[in-house]
Parts: sequence; C-alpha cells; structure tokens
Amino acid sequence: MHIAQPQPATAAHQRAGVAESRTRDRVARTVLEHGPVTAADVACRLGVTPAAVRRHLDALEAEGLVQAREPRPTATRGRGRPARAYVLTDAGHASMTTGYDDLAASAMAFLAEQLGPQAVEAFAARRVGELERRYAPKVEEAGADVDARAEALAQALAQDGYAASTRPVRGPAGDVGTQLCQGHCPVQHVAARFPQLCDAETEVFSRLLGVHVQRLATLAGGAHVCTTHVPARTTRTTGTTSTTPRTPDGRNA
Repeated sequence: MHIAQPQPATAAHQRAGVAESRTRDRVARTVLEHGPVTAADVACRLGVTPAAVRRHLDALEAEGLVQAREPRPTATRGRGRPARAYVLTDAGHASMTTGYDDLAASAMAFLAEQLGPQAVEAFAARRVGELERRYAPKVEEAGADVDARAEALAQALAQDGYAASTRPVRGPAGDVGTQLCQGHCPVQHVAARFPQLCDAETEVFSRLLGVHVQRLATLAGGAHVCTTHVPARTTRTTGTTSTTPRTPDGRNA
C-alpha cells in the first residue's frame, strides 16, 4: 500500500516569505523616517502587532541595520523599564543608498583637484538650486505662515525620498520654532566628504522659508537624522523677508 507523502506548501511559504520581507522593509523605513521610535509606535503606524514589530526589529538589529537607544531617565519615570527607541545604523542607511556613491565622490574629488574648492561649491549650489525651483511653488502655496511652509517643504522632500518630517519646538511660553528632520539623504556618504552639499541645502531652506534657518545635525556628520531649526516668528513683506529674533517669552532679542 502506497501512502502519499505530504508535499510542502512551497507557494504558500514563498508568499509568506515575501510578506515577511515587505513588513520588515516597512519597519526599517518607519525607523528611518521617525527614529528614534519605539516598537509600540512602529506597530501603531503600520497597523501590525507590537510582537511582530519586535521580531523584525530584533532581526534588523542582529543584521546591524538598526540599533536600540536606552531612553533618558526622567524625574516622572513610572513603573517598569522604559521602552527602547530605535534608529538606523550607518549600515542601515547604506543599505538604502545607491551604488553610485563612490563614483560621485570620485567625480567631485576630481573637480576639486582640477578647478579648486570653489568649483565644488558651485556644483553644490547648482544641484540644490534645481530642488529650490521645483519646491518653491509648493512652499508658496502654503502661504506666509512659517510652520505651514516648513511642513510643505517637508512633504516635498519626503516625495523625493528624504524621509522628511517636522516637529514643533516648544518653550516655556509656547512654540519657539520647528525642527525640519530628514531621516534619509541620497548623498549622505558624498556629503560626508564634501559638506558644501549640506551648506548649500541649508541656504536653500532659508530662502524657501523666508527665515534664517540653522542646521543642528546632519547624517553626513554622524547623526541619525538631519535636523534644521526653523524659527517660529517672522515678518514677510512683498518681495522681501525680514526676521526679528525673539526670546522664548516673545520679547525682541
């Protein structure tokens, strides 16, 4: 008597594997865009169980693509151990970059060698100038409010793969500005060698938002996110823009 042996559900296993891979990619992308972020927050954003997210985070951590940061102690700490927050590692960022980094860096090094550092600055200005021309209409549609303009700029950057978002900065008397965060930079490794790219981008942000912004941290400099401070208060006039620095309590600086 021949007993048929059960056949493995190859197709079902393959589909399950693809689904797992896609979920892991979504988890990694969420950490990139919103990190430092907890497993519970990732689960909420993706609509999956915290247990599933922790499984993927453990796998990503084992591969060296994410790392957990211990939360800072607070005076109002409750019972139990605070949840750890995750960020992408350098390897994690590198896994999302193209294979043209070395070529681009070599080309810029050749440019600097042949024509001097001013040539690199001119190239950087031209590159971000193209972004400025594309982003300007979207930012202008947001009106004169600086926070709204920063949000419009973040959305435009996010559409171009910069994983950008905005976060309010609050002081004792309320909002004192906005942080424009970029969780991914397509030219991160090139910018590490040629910071002129970051400098030119910062100047473009100032022109688009109509305020003097300040770059606080960059991926190229080793931070887990590019952070640009956008001051809250500004006076815009036709054709020109002026700013009045103020202290957090609203007085002129």
